[in-house]
This record gives sequence, C-alpha cells and structure tokens, in this order.
Amino acid sequence: MLRLFHSIFGATSERGRYSEELVQAAIERAVAITDARLSALSGYQKKLRPAVIRAIDHVVDLVDALPPPIDVATAGYGADHRLIAFFASGEHMRQVINADRDLADFAVNQAGAAEQIFALLLMEKREKTVFGMDLEGEVLKREVAQVTVNFAGHRLVDPATQESETRRLLKRRAFDHLLTLALGRIAAAREERTDLQRQHVLLRNKLKSLESGHWSFGASHDDNPGDRASLEARVEEIETQLRAQVADTGTLNAHLATLIDVLARAEEQLKASRVNLIVDRMGIKRQQITDTAPELVLNELTSADGRSLIMSLVSIPRGEYQPRRTLFSEGQRFLG
Repeated sequence: MLRLFHSIFGATSERGRYSEELVQAAIERAVAITDARLSALSGYQKKLRPAVIRAIDHVVDLVDALPPPIDVATAGYGADHRLIAFFASGEHMRQVINADRDLADFAVNQAGAAEQIFALLLMEKREKTVFGMDLEGEVLKREVAQVTVNFAGHRLVDPATQESETRRLLKRRAFDHLLTLALGRIAAAREERTDLQRQHVLLRNKLKSLESGHWSFGASHDDNPGDRASLEARVEEIETQLRAQVADTGTLNAHLATLIDVLARAEEQLKASRVNLIVDRMGIKRQQITDTAPELVLNELTSADGRSLIMSLVSIPRGEYQPRRTLFSEGQRFLG
C-alpha cells in the first residue's frame, strides 16, 4: 500500500537543501507509484537519484513562484478584477466555495473553525467567439465579432490552515503528477508490447499450421509426426521461457529509463507560465487597457498530457465557507 511520505517537501525543503530522508522517500515513492518491481534492479536508487533531485528542484521552484493568495471574501468581490473574471458574481463565488468537496471534507475534519483556509483554486479558461453590440468610437455597431472569456470547472485542492502547508502539499502533488505522467508512458509502452506479443503468437501458430501441413521442408518421411510435434512444442516452450526471462529484465530497465527521462525533464512535463489577459466586466476580451478592462496576469499550469488549467492560491476567511457535508464525511464524523 502506498504511503504519503509526510516527510516529502517538509518545512525545510528549500531548493537544493533536501534531507537525505526526503530524497530517499521521493525515490521510493517514484518506484512505488510507477513499478514496484524496479526495486529489484541493481543500483536503481543511484540511477534515479539525479533525476529525482532535478524533479524536486522543479516542483519547489514552480510552487514557490506562485503569487500570494487572493482573498476571496464576498465583500471584496467587486474590487478585485481577478475575482470578477473568475466568478460570475459574489454569490457564484460563495456557491463554488461551499460546494467544493475537498474543502467540505477538510472543514469537517478540523477540530475547530479556522480563521482562514488556504487552497489552490484550479479552473479551465474557455474562450468563445460571439457576435454582439460594441462601441467603435461613438458609434454603436451590431453583429460585431467578440471573444468572450469565462472560467469553469472550479475546484479547490490541498486546503490547509496555513499557506506554507498548502504550498508543501502542492509540491507533493506536483511531484506525484510527474510520476503519473511516467506511469502513463510505461502503460502505453506495455500495451504496445502486448500487441506485438499477440502478433508473435499468431505468426507462430500460423507457422506451425504450415509445417503440420508439410508446406515446409522441415519434416522428413522417417519422422514420427506425433513425437516431432511434441519435441518442437517443448523446445518452443523452453525458448519462450528464456525469452521471457530476458524480456523481464529488459522491460524493467526500460521502465526505469522512462521514469528517469520524465523526472530529468520535469520542466518540460509540468510548466507554469504567465498569461496576460485584458477583459472587461462582461467577460469580453479587449485589445487595450481601460478603466473597465484592466490587464490581468494569470498563472497557467500546463501538463505534458495536454491538460491546461488556470491556478491561483486563495485565502478563504472564516464565515465565507459553510460547506455542505458529504455523506462520507458525515459518516466519518458519526463513527468517530
């Protein structure tokens, strides 16, 4: 069973200053999540170590670079243009907060009400071309092509009562995301290898059929077909077992190479970039900055598997969240 390795990305995990305990825990976590059999390979820890440290460096830099959290108090909704862009209204913002399952579970398991809860807000940025009215100078024109921007799929991850704890959890989450990318590549290679193995079996069966029908020059009239067939089957069985033994070692080495490649190129697998967006209160994209259409600087997280999300640390003041308790959380609370 996988453990969460609480020591990973603890309070002293500044870039380049990692305890040996952290590095070893990260190596073992990488193996456990991708292919536990890698621990059977000689020197796997030494081979993984540089790539793991490179990945830790990257996720530490990525999370530490996140700007300070946005205060998502409903009273301040109209004064923060980022909140206006992210949510349709202050009420919509409250609904998103109170409906979030992770936040609900976290709040239920708290011993007392926290003054603030910190979390990472993730959203999908969607753009759509529409036709509407717009002013060009002093002339009101109709059927003008416009691009609207809205945000959907809001969710909060890694809630905590301290910003530093949320950032620590996010570093661990980012490291685990790299491991899932490696696991995906390993699984894809395994499927391809399985298909090739099936083709190999089909070809071998076809060859045997041809030989049994005397389409080849392999059998003589002096051979006993039954004895010869049994002997050939046994030889083939032994050869298959030998090939499988070699393949197992080769497969594990291939899996280790994939894991090392993903972690060593962590900055290509999981990227954080700044997105500059000029949008008015109606969510319409503009070309020039005005009082009603300021420039927003957003943080976009892009994964090598093609996913892209806007992310922002948020601070939720006490009184802003009254989450609906899930049945699972209620059951946990009832059972103690």
